[in-house]
Amino acid sequence: MRIMGLDLGSKTVGVAVSDPLGITAQGVEIIRRESEDKLRRTLARIETLAKEYQVEKFVLGYPKNMNNTIGERAQKSEAFKEKLERRTGLPVILWDERLTTVAADNAMDEAGLSREKKKEYVDMIAASLILQGYLDSLAFAGKADE
Repeated sequence: MRIMGLDLGSKTVGVAVSDPLGITAQGVEIIRRESEDKLRRTLARIETLAKEYQVEKFVLGYPKNMNNTIGERAQKSEAFKEKLERRTGLPVILWDERLTTVAADNAMDEAGLSREKKKEYVDMIAASLILQGYLDSLAFAGKADE
């Protein structure tokens, strides 16, 4: 079963997908958004990718505040979750993504990427980290076959 990880931003959506066994996450692409409030093209592209990779569920980054409260970005993720579920008919799991972008940035620093390259790839790497965190939690719980 393949799972798609998504990192929703105001200008981009990072996309990652699991291998068929649900063990590892790989970055797929970054969807550029024309406007934060217009989602039709973004949802259409995600739906196309989900069909192409035969995805059975989504893991969407849930940007809670550091004090565990729900802010504006998390509320936008909740609204996006509902729209994505309605459009695809697939379940969407909200996954705590606190510090994921920081971890992605650190990984790119270690790889020696330039500032321009980092901007280009940070959302896709963040999506991979979100998805990998979810996959690892399934393996840890002994539920990798769900």
